[in-house]
Amino acid sequence: MPVEKPHWADLYSEVVTSGLCTGCAACVVVCPHDVLRYNDEDGVYRPWKVEEDGGPTDCTHGVKGCTMCTRACPRFRDWESEADTFLFGRVRTDEEVAGVEGDVLLARATDPAVLEAGQDGGLVSAILCWALDHDTIDAALVSTLEGDGSSWKAVPSVARTRHEVLAAAGSRYTYSANTLAYVDAVAGGAEKIALVGMSCQASVPAMMKTRKTGKSARRLALSIGLLCSKTFDDAIFSELFEARYGLKRADIKKMNIKGVFQIWTHDGTYHEVPLKEAHAWTREGCKACPDFAAEHADISTGGIGAFNDWTLTIVRTEQGRAIIEAMAADGVIETRPADEDPGAVALLHKLARVSRRRWPDTAATGPGRIPVATR
Repeated sequence: MPVEKPHWADLYSEVVTSGLCTGCAACVVVCPHDVLRYNDEDGVYRPWKVEEDGGPTDCTHGVKGCTMCTRACPRFRDWESEADTFLFGRVRTDEEVAGVEGDVLLARATDPAVLEAGQDGGLVSAILCWALDHDTIDAALVSTLEGDGSSWKAVPSVARTRHEVLAAAGSRYTYSANTLAYVDAVAGGAEKIALVGMSCQASVPAMMKTRKTGKSARRLALSIGLLCSKTFDDAIFSELFEARYGLKRADIKKMNIKGVFQIWTHDGTYHEVPLKEAHAWTREGCKACPDFAAEHADISTGGIGAFNDWTLTIVRTEQGRAIIEAMAADGVIETRPADEDPGAVALLHKLARVSRRRWPDTAATGPGRIPVATR
């Protein structure tokens, strides 16, 4: 019996158009034939294929045996157990709702400039600055705000210096497929690249490595995941913040979510928008995502809990542990046991459990599931 070689046609039907696609753009990044594109207009956030090559639903290269797009996808077939086994040597248990955890702690930057520029402790910025200084990475895939920032449109970007890391600091709650900055990073000579992204993107390096996507996998040297229950479409700015609350994009200085949308404006005022009012602008790619906790990152981070200036941190891999321990030894971060904020740990597991329930029964395989045909 011939070995199955799933390609774009399978990815298109099983992921892209089934509701499972998160819009991470990993398939676009690894396509060796440059026939895949990415649409982030009007709330789409999905890959698409050029008409000239087999039409939108098929791929002549795939028919000939190219499987690169399906190998990179962190939602294709049995993605979770494959990534678990590659990273941890085993599949997570049912009790491990937030994935296979290593050390769980609270951390924050000690450099006042990093702490000020960053969000909830500035840990991610501190990691990137330290990793660049110590030749652990030579570039990072991050998001920045388009233009002068007044549009609040998040776009993929490459950070190669401390200045660029700090310029990219802060949270955006609309989506940016940071993986798309990979091409620019490589064009600039990067060989050791960090990927900072929401939970769906944080699984990309593990999937590329376990399914062997070549240089693209080897260059992704570090994965930093952001705890994420959902992101919102850009239309939330005009249709909710401005239409209902009079908050224009250009007037917004900073945002955070702590049970409500917290919004600070340039005139120094603070505003709150009930989170339930924002649900209507939830991005489609988030509605079936089962991964709140960035379960396949080297280090997972999030600003949840009682302490607004500390980052809840899950150190998952040996590489992640080595980095955190070295940073603490160098004095660039300080850490505390996560037990000092039991509410944050409880919330982590609660939100992870809620997210895992999203994975649809119609999916052939996936989190905690077996193929439909054998049920």
